Amino acid sequence: MSARPRGWRPLLHGLHQWTGLSLGLIFVLLGLSGSWLAFYPELDQLLHPEQVAAPGAGTIPLAPVVAALRAAEPGRPGPWRIELPRWEGAPIGARYYHPAETRERHFAPLMLTLDPHSLRLSRKYFWGEDPSTWIYDLHYTLLLGDLGQTLLGGVAGLLLLLLLSGLLLWWPRPGRWRGALSIKAGAVWKRRIYDWHVKPGAYTLVLMLPLTLTGLMLVVPHWFAPLIEGLGPVSRNYQAPAPAAGFVPGVDADQALAVALARFPGAELRWLETPSPTQGYWHLRLYQAGEPSRRFPGTHVWVDATSGHLLALRDPRQNTAGDTWLAWLHPLHNGEAFGLAGRIAICLSGLLPLLALLTGFIRWRHKRTSRARSARTIPGRP
Repeated sequence: MSARPRGWRPLLHGLHQWTGLSLGLIFVLLGLSGSWLAFYPELDQLLHPEQVAAPGAGTIPLAPVVAALRAAEPGRPGPWRIELPRWEGAPIGARYYHPAETRERHFAPLMLTLDPHSLRLSRKYFWGEDPSTWIYDLHYTLLLGDLGQTLLGGVAGLLLLLLLSGLLLWWPRPGRWRGALSIKAGAVWKRRIYDWHVKPGAYTLVLMLPLTLTGLMLVVPHWFAPLIEGLGPVSRNYQAPAPAAGFVPGVDADQALAVALARFPGAELRWLETPSPTQGYWHLRLYQAGEPSRRFPGTHVWVDATSGHLLALRDPRQNTAGDTWLAWLHPLHNGEAFGLAGRIAICLSGLLPLLALLTGFIRWRHKRTSRARSARTIPGRP
């Protein structure tokens, strides 16, 4: 890289400084909430020991799970979206997406958890009423619904600008890379503050840039729709006509799963969406080895709830480039794509905005105080 024109440095420094100081608290909130969300299923279970499942073995029959949900909430015909446990001791999760109680809110499904073996109802709450879902809304919408998502799109764009301007201000001249990357032991406090402000960002830029970019694309995907469609047509979810009045499913959940597994043998069921008076099919979401996300995999199967016929499917092995891009966004953003190590890296990276804001503020205060002292100095006085 060629040397940067010196005349640009003051402008670039001012842009970096005031973007960081004015939006720093929002960046800190996004970072800390992202750290929590990297492990929120596990943290949620620690906060709510009542939902820890009893030991058990074997495959979980699905039809009794659906029956238990309908018995627990007989006034909610569905569809229910059911998440199967990901580890021993985890509960079954179920979501009813359009409860009457929260219809005025941006997104607030009814949330239930069941013991996978006894089918005991262990928790019932609405989205946003517990720490993890509240933190999720803070991270994704700033608690402001659709307006918050748009604002966050702008904030994420400014964060990218902050990272890139910091990179340009730090970029060392040829032959000075060792000093630019090392933290000096025994340096004066001002130098240590500088090192702790600049060096962690330089070390982790390869992580922070993709993290910020994927966050931007997740929160305002419509901004990038033409770009993604340009890579290849994006698949749409199957939509069937509403069933006739008085529709009664003749195929249960286990039979629907058998249809799905006949097409994808060896796949693991992760989510099941039940039929309803307005939805005459089972929607199954399965994980196949090699997909970037086990919790939100890209293998979908739709099964007619009356006949058991396969209506439609989506196989990520046949994805277009646009589909593949979308499939990787969320697991890259939360670190799941790289397993436990990736989630730990994302969790730790969420602390960096706090470190950057604290050290940046100290540097700004020190420089401001120094300039004020210089202005008060009488020329000629020793």
